[in-house]
Amino acid sequence: MTVVDDLPVGPDARVYTEGWQSWSPTTWYERQTPAHRPAEGWEHPMRFRPGAPLRGDDLQGEGLLVVDPGDGEPARVYATLDASVEVPSIRARWRPGGIVVDADGPVQQWTTDAASLAGSAHPALTGFGDRFGAAAGARVGTVPRVWCTWYRYFEEVTAADVAENLRAIEELDLPVDVVQIDDGWSLGTGEWTKPNPRFGSLGDSIRAIRDSGRRAGVWLAPFSVGSRSDVAQRHPEWLTGPAGHNWGDDLIGLDLTHPGVRDHLAEVFTGIRALGADYLKLDFLYSGAVPARRHDDVSAIEAYRSGLALIREVMGEDAFLLGCGAPILPSVGLVDAMRVASDTFHEGGEDGSQGLRGRMSLEARAWQHGRLWTTDPDCLVARPEFALRDEWAEVVLAAPGLRGFSDRIAELDDHGLDLVRRLLKEETR
Repeated sequence: MTVVDDLPVGPDARVYTEGWQSWSPTTWYERQTPAHRPAEGWEHPMRFRPGAPLRGDDLQGEGLLVVDPGDGEPARVYATLDASVEVPSIRARWRPGGIVVDADGPVQQWTTDAASLAGSAHPALTGFGDRFGAAAGARVGTVPRVWCTWYRYFEEVTAADVAENLRAIEELDLPVDVVQIDDGWSLGTGEWTKPNPRFGSLGDSIRAIRDSGRRAGVWLAPFSVGSRSDVAQRHPEWLTGPAGHNWGDDLIGLDLTHPGVRDHLAEVFTGIRALGADYLKLDFLYSGAVPARRHDDVSAIEAYRSGLALIREVMGEDAFLLGCGAPILPSVGLVDAMRVASDTFHEGGEDGSQGLRGRMSLEARAWQHGRLWTTDPDCLVARPEFALRDEWAEVVLAAPGLRGFSDRIAELDDHGLDLVRRLLKEETR
């Protein structure tokens, strides 16, 4: 790490650190705010940047860090404007009366007018977003209205569930543009071309959605495989490094430069496109950028971007790609939308007992909407069993970006249905 600045700050100084990927903690820190850290070792590659150690109480941003001195002096931006090959880790360390900033790679610095952090986004962030988005060719425009299976059915979703809710959408005349089938339709952990017999016919579900005049959406985690998956067992030469743990298995990244992997991905997405799906939620994408030796002598970020570019090539320019668990700055220009926070809750949290896990980051990243992509603040959950539905609805309705909800529509009471209608009619900024 090389020191790039040492500046005096006031007692009200704040530091913004951009997390590595969708689920990485991102927020403004005050001097007394503790730095976010993984509770378990396996959480580091799934919440923070793999291969980038966290040092003491330092605040760490991946490609972007902002210091607002809090004394009326201009805010200072430390950032990269090109994330196509490398992204520097940038750290801020509090010292008495000041902050020391260092980085492990080249960063650009500039100042911007100081402003209150309450209300509208800080001009240091909007200014960076305008500059970075323009340089990276950000895809900005469409704001879909989506019904999603995830927060009601999780991995137990069936084709019958999709059909039931599609009928309810039509009967209630809900202005839904996309019906998204989330995790549960396939065998998972790398077996993305193998439908789960429990689900039913994915092709029939997609045809029914398209026949209703809506876009058909499908979830995949294309850059990850489970260590026990058939793909991992047959092709160890395709694997890179550890990528966390999920679905009861250790996850491993795929080498997106390997010809065999690229042929595999082309086959998977050609099949998805042939079924008629043109809205993809691409999850666990960070796995494509874990540190490792690869077939081609390129950086992890170059390999990752080549994988996304391949998906875009196969799916076509008109396809809508939503990134999730995705490296933030390296994804700009390659996806149409981005989840900007972790899941609202996981299985077992349907009653609200897990709190609103993604609120902090989605509010901190609101500035990205319309500059880097369409932001996805995650789905509204409006059924009465979710104890935090009104608190969460307030957050989602105020957030810019994608308008999505995830309930069994038949279980919505009048208040829940009203929240859904408000969401789908909400004008986004």
